[in-house]
Amino acid sequence: MPNVTFKGNPVTLVGPELKVGDAAPDFSLVDNALSPVNLATYAGKVKIISVVPSLDTPVCDTETRRFNQEAAGLPQEAVLLTVSVDLPFAQKRWCGAAGIDRVITLSDYRDRSFGQAYGVVIDELKLLSRSIFVIDRDNTIRYIQHVPEITQEPDYAAVLAAARQLL
Repeated sequence: MPNVTFKGNPVTLVGPELKVGDAAPDFSLVDNALSPVNLATYAGKVKIISVVPSLDTPVCDTETRRFNQEAAGLPQEAVLLTVSVDLPFAQKRWCGAAGIDRVITLSDYRDRSFGQAYGVVIDELKLLSRSIFVIDRDNTIRYIQHVPEITQEPDYAAVLAAARQLL
C-alpha cells in the first residue's frame, strides 16, 4: 500500500492497491441531485478522478478550484470528477459558492464503495485519501497519484500531462 500520512502521522488505507494498467473498478456514487452514477455514466470519456477528504477544507477547496480552471482547457472527451464523502447537499452548496462549473462532484457517503474499490478509505478517519486516477476511454487506469501527505496538494502538471496523452 502507498505510504500516506495525515499531519505527519501514518494512516492505513483500506482496499486493494490498484496499479497502472488495471481495469478501473466500477463504482456507485451519488451526484448533487441524489442520482446514482457509475463508471458507465462516463463511457467513452477520459476520466480524471480527483479524490479528496472533504470540500470544506482549505486544501480540497484549492485543489477542486484549480482542477475546475484546468478543465476549461480540456476537450469535451475528458471529464473531471471530484469524489469525497461529503453529503451531496454540501457538495452542491460548496460548488455554488465556489463557482464550480466544470468539475462534477460526486459523493461516496453511502457506503464508501468507491473508496474501498480504489483503496483510498482512510481507516482511522473514514474519509478518502487525496488521490488522483486517470482512466482511459476503455476504463483502464493509466495514471495514479497518491499524495503522500494528505494536507498537501497533488502534482497538477503530472495529472494533466497523463490525461492529455490519452486525448
